[in-house]
Amino acid sequence: MINAFRDTFRAVAGLFLLVVTPSLVLAQAFNFLPDRGTAYLSFYLDNDLFGGSDQDYTNGARLSWISGARDPEEFGPLQNGLRKLSGDADSLRIFRALSGFDDPKEVEYNYGFSITQLMFTPEDPDALEPPPGGRPYAGWLGISLSIHTKDPHAQNSVDLALGTTGKRAYAKQTQDFVHDIRGIDKFKGWDSQIPSEPTLNIYYTQKRRLTFLETERGDFAIDGFGEWRFAFGNFRSDADVGALIRFGWNLPVDFSDPRLLVTAYSHQPFKTGRRQESDWSLYGLAGALGAAVAHDITLDGPVFEHFDTGVKREPLVGEIYAGFGIRYRRIVFSYVHTFRSPEFREQNNNQDFGSLALSYRIGSR
Repeated sequence: MINAFRDTFRAVAGLFLLVVTPSLVLAQAFNFLPDRGTAYLSFYLDNDLFGGSDQDYTNGARLSWISGARDPEEFGPLQNGLRKLSGDADSLRIFRALSGFDDPKEVEYNYGFSITQLMFTPEDPDALEPPPGGRPYAGWLGISLSIHTKDPHAQNSVDLALGTTGKRAYAKQTQDFVHDIRGIDKFKGWDSQIPSEPTLNIYYTQKRRLTFLETERGDFAIDGFGEWRFAFGNFRSDADVGALIRFGWNLPVDFSDPRLLVTAYSHQPFKTGRRQESDWSLYGLAGALGAAVAHDITLDGPVFEHFDTGVKREPLVGEIYAGFGIRYRRIVFSYVHTFRSPEFREQNNNQDFGSLALSYRIGSR
C-alpha cells in the first residue's frame, strides 16, 4: 500500500513540477503576504508537557494571518488557481456540487498565510536512536497559503503547504532552546531523525455552521460547526471528519480552530450580520475528530528515499478535546486539552496534550 501511494504521489508531483515551475510559485506567493486591511493574527502552541509527558507529538507552534473579506478581482494567478477548488461560481463542477453554498455567486473571500513547526520524539531522552517500537525523531517546518470562501452557512478552505523535514526543520534547535530556558535535559538522538525531504501538500476543508441556541442580545448561546477535510501530499495524506461545539455568554463572532492544525486559523468563518454587543465573552468548547490516514511522513518516513522508521502507522486515529475561551474586545484566548488514540501500533498509551491559542483582530469590521 505504501509503495502504491509513493508511485502515485511521484507521478502527481512530477506533473505539478512540470506545469507550475518553482519561480511561478515563489512569485505568486507574495500575493498572500499580509496587507493593511482588516485581518486576524493568531499564535498557536501545542505541548505535551500540559499532559505531564515529553514524548511522541511533543511540541507544535504556528503563527497565522488571515485577511478579512477581500475582492477576488485583486487576487493573483495562484490565489485564483486555489479559488477554483473552493466551491464558488467559478470553481470546477465537482467542487461546486460539494460546496454547501446557497448561491455560489454570493460568497465572501479571505486569504491566509502561516508558518508552522512540529516536532516528535521518543520517550527516552538519552537514547541516541529510538528504541524498538519508539516514536522516531521527526521535525517539520512549513509555510501555508490558503483561500477561504464562505456564506452564512458554510466555509470551504483550500490550503497549499510547502515545507521540509530533517535538519532544515530546525526542530532540534528549537527544542534545545526551550529546554535550556526551562532547565530540562536535552534529547540526544536528533542525529537519527527522519531525513530532510521537501514536502508539498494540498488540503481541502469544509465547515458547516451549527446553531443550537441563539439569542438576539448575545446572552447564553450554543453553536459550533461540523467539518470534513482531506489532504494529499508527501507530508500527510488523510481524510478527517469532526465537529466543534461552543457554549457560553456573548459567544464571539470570531472563532475557528482552537487547536494547532496545518489548516488552523482564527477568524470569522461564516458570513454574519451579528455584531459583538459586549466587550467580554466567556465560553466552553468541546469537539471530536476522526482520521483515516494513508500516509504520515513522521511515521512512514520519506517518499523519495528509503528510511526505516521502525514503527507501523495506525490507519485510523481518533481524538476528543475540551477547553474554554475568553474574549476581551479584539483579543481571544483559548485553552483546550486533547486526548488522542495511538498513532502507531507500538505506541503503548493514548497521548494527551494541551493547546494554547491567542488571536487578535486587526482593524474594524
